[in-house]
Amino acid sequence: MRQIPLPDPGTPDVRSPGRYLWWVARGQVPTIVGGVTFGIIWMVAQSVMPAIIGRAIDEGVRAEDLSRLGVWAAVLLGVGVVQAVAGIFRHRFAVQNWLTAAYRTVQVVARHSVRLGATLPRKVSTGEVVSIGSSDLAHVGNSIEVMGRAAGAFVAFLVVAAILLEASVTLGLVVLIGVPALLLLLGPLLKPLQRRNLAQREMMGDLNTLASDIVGGLRVLRGIGGEEVFHQRYVEESQRVRAAGVQVGKLQSLLDALQIFLPGVFVVIVVWLGARFAVAGQITPGELVAFYGYSAFLMIPLRTGTEVANKLIRGLVAGRRICHVLSIQPEAQDVETPRSASPFGELVDVKSGLRVQPGRLTAVVSERPDETAELADRLGRFCDDPALLDGVSLSDLDRDFVRKTIVVSDSGATLFSGCLRDELDIRGTGSDAHLLGALATASADDVLEALPDGLDSDVEERGRSLSGGQRQRIVLARALAAEPEILVLVEPTSAVDAHTEARIASRLRKHRAGRTTVVTTASPLMLDQADEVVLIQAGRVTAVGSHKDLLADPRYRRVVVRGEDE
Repeated sequence: MRQIPLPDPGTPDVRSPGRYLWWVARGQVPTIVGGVTFGIIWMVAQSVMPAIIGRAIDEGVRAEDLSRLGVWAAVLLGVGVVQAVAGIFRHRFAVQNWLTAAYRTVQVVARHSVRLGATLPRKVSTGEVVSIGSSDLAHVGNSIEVMGRAAGAFVAFLVVAAILLEASVTLGLVVLIGVPALLLLLGPLLKPLQRRNLAQREMMGDLNTLASDIVGGLRVLRGIGGEEVFHQRYVEESQRVRAAGVQVGKLQSLLDALQIFLPGVFVVIVVWLGARFAVAGQITPGELVAFYGYSAFLMIPLRTGTEVANKLIRGLVAGRRICHVLSIQPEAQDVETPRSASPFGELVDVKSGLRVQPGRLTAVVSERPDETAELADRLGRFCDDPALLDGVSLSDLDRDFVRKTIVVSDSGATLFSGCLRDELDIRGTGSDAHLLGALATASADDVLEALPDGLDSDVEERGRSLSGGQRQRIVLARALAAEPEILVLVEPTSAVDAHTEARIASRLRKHRAGRTTVVTTASPLMLDQADEVVLIQAGRVTAVGSHKDLLADPRYRRVVVRGEDE
């Protein structure tokens, strides 16, 4: 069995949904071949059973020859054993093919999401990514898994047609022409089904996004009394999705009904012709019994054919959304020949004129929070706007070097579910003392004391069990525990009270002594601890100095005291 997750999922072909599914299939050829092989054996073993029973009737029962009856009974038993064993292995390969295809999709999407970084939420909604992980990967797995049964059904159909042609040319031609004709009759339903599936898939993504936004902002909604408004909006959107699902269900139910009705009509025709030929003496009683068996068996390849078409349609719809995410390119592109720079050099934002001296705590103040957020993105190389480290553009440096050297922690940083120790120790090298020191600097001692197992306690997804201030302090502790040479903090104390903020400000200065730290904030408590404060207006640096010196500047004072001028 293949180890999952895969050591290397490979580089996907995202030029089209069909090419993506083909790429997934090519990555697991041995197991697909195994599934196809045992699928053929399994289905062919079923297809020859009616012929064996017919021979047993003609040569054993009708001729009253017990020895021949015993021979054919033994053959039937052997074929049954072969079918059972092949069925077991076919199912094992089918499950492995499904899991491998699904996990490969998860891995390439997760890897690309990490590569995109800050670009991902700007280009794709949260609901799209959630839908890929909740439903699309299953459809991709189904489209690969069904290949074994598809090959088996096709080969079994040819075997049955050959047997019937040998017994009766008319019956053989009816099967050879009738089965493809039935599949063609179902063809006109497949395109509308694909279109409705795609529409429902897009609406599901939008609904997931709305749900994520509501859950993420639930505390705010409660605070302003907006729960009922957003609840009603979610109800309306969910009803639209339900209506789209009903449309898909109507067409799917029609397709499922025709999968029963049309093969049933076909079976009646085959049985009727076989009975007429038996009465006319053109076929033996054993062959008539075999025809009855084939009439029932032909339902399997017919239904398998429509199932394959249905799953491929869903796989293509899922592949389209997956390709959309995988085709997004990060705003910060890698260079073929990266340059080198000292992590202890000066950090410069060319666009604003900000110059961050190495080893100092620099605070950045702006009336517009989006300006400082964009500044942090440039300093962390989450976009290709010019920023320099040691005189070298960040865009010309190796991205892994930039990520290890410069850590940006913004107010929207997310906590993942899992052990608190793993949450804090992102590099996997921190000792307990190191992690406890980071928690103390972030004034998160009380959070740790409230947890039953300390560092080994589990944290819920997005830190839902914590308050807003507690989550913010844990996020700050995580950034501090990484011990980067350059740390950029975006509004790290916006959700804590003044006493806690004062402790964090004084401890942060000591904790980061000798290393470069940039803090975007308008808090006087934090600004007072900074070695240098920079005021930015209209995207440009307009004043530089200490907090006390800049208080004499009315532009600075207006921002810091929230509009109250002296």
